[in-house]
Amino acid sequence: MMSDFLSVSNLSRSYGEFHAVNDISFSAKQGEFIALLGPSGCGKSTTLKMIAGLELPTAGKIEINGSDVVNTPPGKRNLSMVFQSYALFPHMSVKENILFGLKARKVQKQERNKRLNEAVEMVDLGPHINKKPGQLSGGQCQRVALARTIVSNAPLCLMDEPLSNLDTKLRAEMRSEIRSLQRKLGLTVVYVTHDQIEAMSMADSIILLNEGRIEQASTPEAFYEHPETPFVAKFIGHPPMNLIAFDDLLVGVRPEHIGLVEQGGLAVSVVECDYQGSETILTTSFKESTIRLSLAGKRVLAPGAAVNIQWVPENEHHFSSSSGQRIERTNSVMNS
Repeated sequence: MMSDFLSVSNLSRSYGEFHAVNDISFSAKQGEFIALLGPSGCGKSTTLKMIAGLELPTAGKIEINGSDVVNTPPGKRNLSMVFQSYALFPHMSVKENILFGLKARKVQKQERNKRLNEAVEMVDLGPHINKKPGQLSGGQCQRVALARTIVSNAPLCLMDEPLSNLDTKLRAEMRSEIRSLQRKLGLTVVYVTHDQIEAMSMADSIILLNEGRIEQASTPEAFYEHPETPFVAKFIGHPPMNLIAFDDLLVGVRPEHIGLVEQGGLAVSVVECDYQGSETILTTSFKESTIRLSLAGKRVLAPGAAVNIQWVPENEHHFSSSSGQRIERTNSVMNS
């Protein structure tokens, strides 16, 4: 059985009375891609900085490849980082930026050039190697940052929102490139993002943080199919899962699992139709709850129209209204 390459145990970071990270534990196998996901202020970047050695924990342990590194300087932790801001030297060429760390560590010139050539080929920067960062696009700058990670030969790579400055199309391309490089190099990656699409499409495992604590840690599939709390249910999915109040129960149903029916089901009132090309997001109201449906193609329904909606019982998720914890289904509200 493969041992953990990265192990974070009971990690906390407090600033006075504020607990930015509150007693979290997780681990990553060698070659695993872990996403730290959550809204702004949830503690994900602070966690990454503690792993990197840029922040000291208030409590807890961090082990990399079996060694406790809490008191080890950042430069001796044998890891690389890719930042949101690229962190490139504007006065240096692409080549000089990529090789800067190797020169600082006094790696021999022949070895430097060998790593440079391999990295430049991997990220397709050959025609730009003598340009300055100011002459590059955002995607090309991010490739330089990735090349710098590749030449470091560090087995652990920490990425802090590396795609947030890119446009939507380029983000999709870079997601694929980063995942492909990670697999090719066998890197262990801890990837911080607030974007659920990045986490769901790239990660082997996701750790969803909320107010400094782990809300759920599991595979992307489990997040979608088996959310443990209403917070998880609402955070994962686009549009997010509906949470419908029935007495002391919150019933979760994803918009794509709800359809319109002629009769039966649940009687609701149309609020609005949002046509998005391949689908229409239909917003309806039921008592005090808002229920959204994802319907294929273009649908036009007048605000205030009465319609009936339905879903199959297997697509229901039940949560306690008081504790917020998941409850395994006993019967469907559709049958009650």
